[in-house]
Amino acid sequence: MAKKSDYFGLDYIVSLILAIIPVTAWICGFITRLQEGKIVAAIIRLLGVGVVLWVIDLVLMITSKHIFRLLNI
Repeated sequence: MAKKSDYFGLDYIVSLILAIIPVTAWICGFITRLQEGKIVAAIIRLLGVGVVLWVIDLVLMITSKHIFRLLNI
């Protein structure tokens, strides 16, 4: 069985596919930050700075098998 990942408890492969597609990565990233209670990080994602964070999240997800949260605010 595949290991559970960051996006809503989905499998790693499904989360990776969602992370590769920019629109779904932006929406999933925004929603997961809100669920974690990290309002500032969610707002930063919403305002468009998320493009840089998207690339970093994608690289870190591929290398470490989970999304590394850069903004813990």
